[in-house]
Amino acid sequence: MNYWLMKTEPGTYSWDDLVRDKKTTWDGVRNFQARNNLKAMKKGDLVFFYHSGEEKAIVGIAEISKEFFPDPKDKEWIAVEIGYKKKLKKPVTLSTIKSDKSLAAMYLVRAARLSVQAVKKEEFDSVLQWSEA
Repeated sequence: MNYWLMKTEPGTYSWDDLVRDKKTTWDGVRNFQARNNLKAMKKGDLVFFYHSGEEKAIVGIAEISKEFFPDPKDKEWIAVEIGYKKKLKKPVTLSTIKSDKSLAAMYLVRAARLSVQAVKKEEFDSVLQWSEA
């Protein structure tokens, strides 16, 4: 199993939208590195759902429910389908992640602008611990 992080502006598509919809097509990615991450996703992989913008926090966990396929809006790019898994007990903010020395190498800290990122198992587990604290 692999772990990922996907960013979204809550005004565009929020965690509450995913909870309501149960699943959604994750499309509109127009960055080659992010596209390669989408291609690497496998059904059952877990995804941190990150609200960017003013909130800057991981708010929940989604699951890859369908591996990559042509983006419905632009066939030159790709999309995946994600489904709701669970809401974190409390959001884990970017400032909290940056304050944890064990997460200093996390892609979210090093390359904050990338919209679809790989997350190491240890990083995933650390964030889950923060959400329980």
